[in-house]
Amino acid sequence: MDTSDSLRRSFLPEWSRQQALLLVLPHEDTDWAYMLEEVHDCYRGILASLQGCGTPVHMLVRSRAEAIRYLGLGALENVTLHETDYNDTWVRDYGPIAVREDASMRLLDFGFNGWGLKFASDRDNLVNLRMARNGFMSASYVNQRDYVLEGGSVETDGQGTLLTTSRCLCSPNRNGGLTKQEVEKELSLRLGICRVLWLDHGALAGDDTDSHIDTLARMAPDDTIIYVGCADRDDEHFSDLQAMAAQLKEMRTDSGLPYNLVELPLPEAIFDEEEGIRLPATYANYLITNNKVLVPAYGQPLADELARLTVASVFPTRETVSVDCRALIRQHGSLHCATMQIPE
Repeated sequence: MDTSDSLRRSFLPEWSRQQALLLVLPHEDTDWAYMLEEVHDCYRGILASLQGCGTPVHMLVRSRAEAIRYLGLGALENVTLHETDYNDTWVRDYGPIAVREDASMRLLDFGFNGWGLKFASDRDNLVNLRMARNGFMSASYVNQRDYVLEGGSVETDGQGTLLTTSRCLCSPNRNGGLTKQEVEKELSLRLGICRVLWLDHGALAGDDTDSHIDTLARMAPDDTIIYVGCADRDDEHFSDLQAMAAQLKEMRTDSGLPYNLVELPLPEAIFDEEEGIRLPATYANYLITNNKVLVPAYGQPLADELARLTVASVFPTRETVSVDCRALIRQHGSLHCATMQIPE
C-alpha cells in the first residue's frame, strides 16, 4: 500500500482523548414513531450513564422545545443541543470521522447512502455540512462525500492499521463494488491507513449494515482485538463466527506478532415481536468515553454481566457500565451505532 500520505494523516482510535460525543434524538417522523416513549426512556438511560464520563455530550435535535418535551430538562442537564434535520438517529454512520493531519484535526464528511441504498438518507447526508456552516466544526470540516464510508464499518488502532469487513466495504451499492486493493488505496489516501485487516466471515441475523465491524470485532489498546464468539453449535451464527475467529487468529500486528484476542459472548437470540425475525444483538457495540466504557445490555443478566466484565478487563482505567439497549435493538442497532465521538 502507498504510505506517502499515511505519514501525514492518522485515523484516531476511539480511546483517544475526546472533545465531544454526538447523539441524535428520535422523533415522531423517524422510524421510532411507533415506540417513541420506549426509545426516549432508553436515551434517558444513556444520558444518565454518561454523567461523569468526562466527554462533553452534544445532541442533534429537530427543535430544543421538542427535546425538552421528550426527555425533560433533568435528562438534558450538561447536554448541548444543536437544531438540525435528519432521517434517522444512527449518527455513527453519518457523523464526522476524525483524522489528525500534521498538527491539525480534520473532521471528514464521507458520503452516506443509507447502508447501501436500503433506507432514505438525504437529510442524514447533509448533517455534517449543516453543522459546519453553523460553526460547530467549521475550522476542521473536510468534504469527502465523493466516497461512501460509514463510521461503524471501520476500526483502527491509531497506528496505521484498520480492521474492517469485505462484505461491507466492497459492497456494490456503496462505491460500485470496489476490490479490496481499490478500497485500501482509498483508505490510505483519505485516512492515512497503512495496513488493512479484512474479515470475510461474520454476519449477524437482522443486520442491515452488511456486517459492520463494530457489531463483530473491535480494536483495543496493546494490540488487542475484542470479538464476538459463539460456542452454541445449534445457533445459526456458529459456523460463520467460528470462521471469523479463525481469521482473527491468523492476523498479525505490524511487528508480526499475533493479536491478543478477547472473546465476548453472543447474546441469546432476540426476535422482533411483529415480524419474528432475529435482531442483531451484540456486545461488541460498546462505547468508549474519556472516563467510562458503556456496554450494551439486553435483559440477560449472566451474559450482560460477563460482557461488561470482559470489556472492563481490556479498559481497566475506565469505569465500565451496562446500559439497557433493548429499545435500540428493535431498530436493528445498539449503543455504538447511536453515538459518534470527536477526538481532541
